[in-house]
Parts: sequence; structure tokens; C-alpha cells
Amino acid sequence: MGENASFWESLIYAHPTCTTWKQEAEGSIYHLASILFVVGFMGGSGFFGLLYVFSLLGLAFLCSSVWAWLDVCAADIFSWNFVLFTICFVQFIYVTYQVRSVAFDREFQELYSALFQPLGISLTVYRKIVSCCDAEVITLEKEHCYAMQGKTPIDKLSLLVSGRIRVTVDGEFLHYIFPLQFLDSPEWDSLRPTEEGIFQVTLTAETDCRYVAWRRKKLYLLFAKHRFISRLFSILIGSDIAEKLYALNDRVQVGQGFRYDIRLPNFYHVALPKTPPVQPSQLAHHLQRGSPRRKPAGVTNC
Repeated sequence: MGENASFWESLIYAHPTCTTWKQEAEGSIYHLASILFVVGFMGGSGFFGLLYVFSLLGLAFLCSSVWAWLDVCAADIFSWNFVLFTICFVQFIYVTYQVRSVAFDREFQELYSALFQPLGISLTVYRKIVSCCDAEVITLEKEHCYAMQGKTPIDKLSLLVSGRIRVTVDGEFLHYIFPLQFLDSPEWDSLRPTEEGIFQVTLTAETDCRYVAWRRKKLYLLFAKHRFISRLFSILIGSDIAEKLYALNDRVQVGQGFRYDIRLPNFYHVALPKTPPVQPSQLAHHLQRGSPRRKPAGVTNC
């Protein structure tokens, strides 16, 4: 303990304290380096935040190297600052290469700006999502079917990029699918990874459409590797299903006598003709006589 105390005392008190301070201020290069340090450490996260930080810190270390070489004339200060400048420069080049490597086509860039960027999804995560669909945008011509009722298997998940899709069941119109909505989110959500199924609705292009499709098996493999992407798609699919259900609910309220399918396999909503309300006394009379109970209008059958 005594040796440790003497070591710390020698380390602290071995050097003389500053009795007089330098009256002249350092040169403008030193102050410029300090300003760059302060501004550089205010950078954010992500690729562009890293570019901001490394660029300003690199300039700050370069200014410190120049200051050490011209004003201080200290080789050790110059060496350390120049090494740090070199490290920041290499990091800046590396991040720039990464940003260029995650560049996408126009449609994928617009999809990122409209759907994924507002959710705070980074470009690296988005690149994994795009690579899972082979970075391909598929075209569906007008009046061509994406899926046919009772025939098309559920083997992928698709997101509409442009155009409009009409959804029908047995020839009855259900709702439209607009850009940035999934084409088959209810079918996807209704099946487990090991199950198979077929569409219970028909999806027809009302205009020339473009969509992105993820194959079922490849997407589940991506989910297994990246839990964050799995949770992201779970939220997006759940929100998409809710929008479709609200659209169908609006149609149920304004129409009578139509047959509706809420896009889940084997799940139909039958709107029966409107029946007059039953008074409590009449209901008790029917129960006493043992008459069968009539199913009220709007009951959902599974």
C-alpha cells in the first residue's frame, strides 16, 4: 500500500504546477480545430450521421496536426493527430462505400421513403428486405388476375407499388387494394408456416399494376434470422388487415342483402334481409312454445 501511495504521489506531484499562464492565445488553426471537434460530436446516427461525424472529426484532427507542426513544433502531438486524421479518413471512405452499395432502383427508393423510412428502418435492414424479393418489381397488366378464387395457392406475400386491385368473391365486389397495401395479408396471416392454402377471393387488376413479391419460404427464413424484421412485418400486416376490415365494415353498414368475404379463408359474412325487432314478450312466448331461434341479420358464419 505504501509503494502504491508513493507511486500515485510521484505521478501527481512529480510535475511542477502552472504558476504562470501563457498570455498569448493559440493560433487560429487551434481554435478552428476545437470548433470542428465541438460541431463534429453533434452528429446523429445512421450512415449520413457517421459521414457527418467522421468528416468533421477528420478535419479537426488535420487542423490539430497542422497546429502541432507549425506552432507547437511537437512531433508526438503531430503524430497522434495525424494518425487519428488517417483513421477518420478511412472510416469516411468505408461508410461512403456502404452508402453507395445500398442504392436502389427508383421504385424501391420511393417505397422506402413512403413506407419504411417513416418507421425508422435503416438502409441496411431495408437492403435485406429488398434482397429477399430479389430486388424485382413485377408488372400485372389491366384485367389480369393476381389470384383466382379456389385455384391460386398462397405461396407469397406481395405489396402493391402502383395501380389498383379489385377484390371480389363469387363475382361480388368487396374492396379495392391501393398502393402501399399488401395484396394477400389476410391469407398470409391465416396460415402457419407449415400450412398450405388457396385464395378464397379473386384479385383483378383494374389498372396496370406493379408489385413486389416475397416468396413464402424465403421470407420465413429471413424472419428466423432477423427477429426485428419479423416484428416489423407483423406490425405492417396487422395494420393492413385492420384497414381492409374497416373498409368492409363501411360497406356492411351502407348495404343490405349482399354477401361479403372479409378476406380470411372460410370466413364469410352474410347480410340477411332486415327483420323487425323482437319484443321481450314475443321472445318469451316463442321460447315457451319451443320454437327454433331465428338467426338475426348480420351474423358472421365461420
